[in-house]
Amino acid sequence: MPGAAAPRILSSEYVWITIGACALVFLGAFESLAVTTVMPTVSADLGGERLYALAFAGPLATGVIGMVVTGNWADRRGPVAPLYTAVGIFVVGLLIAGLAPSMEILVAGRFAQGLGSGGLMVALYVVVARVYPQELHPAIFAGFAAAWVIPSLIGPTVAGAVTELWSWHWVFLGVVVLVLLALLMVIPALRGLAGGGDATTPWSLGRLGWSVLAAVAVLALNLVGDIPGVGPWLAVVAVVVALIAVRPLVPRGTLRARRGLPAVILVRGLGAAAFFGAQVYLPYLLTDRYDLSPTLAGLSLTGGALAWSIAATVQGRMGARLSSVAAVRWGTILVLAGIALTVATAGFGWEAWTAAAAWVVAGAGMGLMSPRSSALTLALSTPETQGFNSAAMTVADSFGSAMALAVTGVLFTALAAADPFLGVFVLAAVLALAAAVLAPRVGVGAGR
Repeated sequence: MPGAAAPRILSSEYVWITIGACALVFLGAFESLAVTTVMPTVSADLGGERLYALAFAGPLATGVIGMVVTGNWADRRGPVAPLYTAVGIFVVGLLIAGLAPSMEILVAGRFAQGLGSGGLMVALYVVVARVYPQELHPAIFAGFAAAWVIPSLIGPTVAGAVTELWSWHWVFLGVVVLVLLALLMVIPALRGLAGGGDATTPWSLGRLGWSVLAAVAVLALNLVGDIPGVGPWLAVVAVVVALIAVRPLVPRGTLRARRGLPAVILVRGLGAAAFFGAQVYLPYLLTDRYDLSPTLAGLSLTGGALAWSIAATVQGRMGARLSSVAAVRWGTILVLAGIALTVATAGFGWEAWTAAAAWVVAGAGMGLMSPRSSALTLALSTPETQGFNSAAMTVADSFGSAMALAVTGVLFTALAAADPFLGVFVLAAVLALAAAVLAPRVGVGAGR
């Protein structure tokens, strides 16, 4: 209709699905960061020091399986049943962890959380493709990006306060009610999406098997690096196995950076690997070398999170005035520039504020790149492949970050007698450089 207002993600027809979907993303991210804060207390309370690392590695590994299963299911039957199931598994995991009498049971709950949260993100991406017109995709993905970033600002503080006032159990149990409320907001928009898939799409049991192998390899990579003598060699084997296993989980040509969708998936994975591989060690650098308090060191991450959120909001408002291809290119360049500045800080002993400034630059790059790589993935997908490609996108995030964190952990240990921080940041810079070099390839080609 001439003169009609352009639709927005908070227009009356989209407002509740927007709020509910962003709330689900927010709660998944909040839980991840909250657990990082309270896990030392949990471990001490349950006597589970030996399972401490597994409580983090396990959800990351099972999340890959959840992503693949949900993607295949959504292609066959649409996103509704997979979304409900993923939320249900996530809630069950929260309940198990929150009521756990032992560390073993808590880790089992964490495994369920990872399985559910991995499937949840894939299902939400397919819901976005089915509910929102394409011109609103950058805006809703900006909302998702903000929902991931905001918990990094408040999550640790809230989790710490809840633990001190009541108990660490409520960090898990309190989220259950909030997840169910968020789901209620989403349900009205899902009523018209029942079905909608292609029932002739086969169940890919092969891909499921590869996802299990990839998860096991990533999990092993997180655990074998510290084994005296053979740890680095076992880590190399785990990397090779993981790369072989991930190939069937992403579009053909992804590991070769074929133009179009395969390059989008690879660049997204490399960007996530570079950013999160460096981010873990940035507060460590500031506390170890510059004697900053944990609170001050954490402000470097807060700056990056704010920059991510602001950049994601700006690109969402620009819409078609900023092409997705250009946003991905500039985003990777900014991530590379931020990590390169961090390398210089570690290598030349520059002032601590330069590292904090570097992370603002890198965060802005992720805010540009992440929402637009999501939009490109859906734009280059057909209705029959939205589930697979959404799963591939989230697998790239999880797999890339997990691999980078595991390899940097091995590298940090190996270079302990030299300069471990410099080695870790150089590796992250190499990954960011690869993403920036390959970014121009995201704009040509289509399909799976």
